[in-house]
Amino acid sequence: MQRRWGGGGNRHPQSREKEEAGEIVDISEEGFWEEAKGRRSEGPTTRGRDGSLSEAGGIDRFPEDTELTITSVLLLKRPKFRYRISFGPYALEVHEDVMIKYRMIKGAVFTKSELEEIVLADERQRAYADALQYLGRKPRTAYEMTLRLGEKGWNEETVAGVVGRLMEEGLLNDAAYAQEWAGQRVRNRGKGKMWVKQELRQKGISKPLIEDALGAVSEEDEYASAKELAVKKWRTSTGETADRKRKTGVFLLRRGFSGSLVSRVVRELAQGDGMSEEEEWEDI
Repeated sequence: MQRRWGGGGNRHPQSREKEEAGEIVDISEEGFWEEAKGRRSEGPTTRGRDGSLSEAGGIDRFPEDTELTITSVLLLKRPKFRYRISFGPYALEVHEDVMIKYRMIKGAVFTKSELEEIVLADERQRAYADALQYLGRKPRTAYEMTLRLGEKGWNEETVAGVVGRLMEEGLLNDAAYAQEWAGQRVRNRGKGKMWVKQELRQKGISKPLIEDALGAVSEEDEYASAKELAVKKWRTSTGETADRKRKTGVFLLRRGFSGSLVSRVVRELAQGDGMSEEEEWEDI
């Protein structure tokens, strides 16, 4: 996109005072830009669904086949890092990152088609801000992020673009997520691989990545987790040895441990059932 520039000028001396007071600030001039570049973007907490446009009207109301010159650039009090770009009687609102990227300063000239591209870029930026906020709580899978952005009202094209960007930046990594999830669930949460496999499926992880993640969890780790749970269950179970074996076995199966692993653990516990309590648990 080629950019055509109008006259520059110095920033109004009172603009900083107004900004600190939380008012709308005219930042149309070049002098504002270096300071603006230093601020980090924070996504808005509220927004419209009409392409980031102000009350001056939607992009459809902008005239065709004519050059549109920016007459003012105003910093809004809310949402944060939003700017109202005016073209005489027409106006739209964009995020600071978008404003800087497209050099939207007073005197710059655009066509309607170029502004439509900017509106789409602004939509992607706002969706990206939503995604970062969602990631700020804990890691997510690509599928979870896709669902979340869809719930926030973003269209499929925007969602796909944001998810792709997050993956390129390493902020979404299903392979790493699956590895970390599987290891923690088996070693620290007492879940068997079958349970973890189902969880990862529900999170939209692909079958090859699930297999790789579960393969990275050693049989010894899964056995140790099952044995620890089984010992606790065995101690609290009542009845004859056969009853305790059944109760413990069912408990482990419900936690997602395989039948062969459950049989091994329960058999080992049963073999010590005739010992004294002290000897039994030392052996286990």
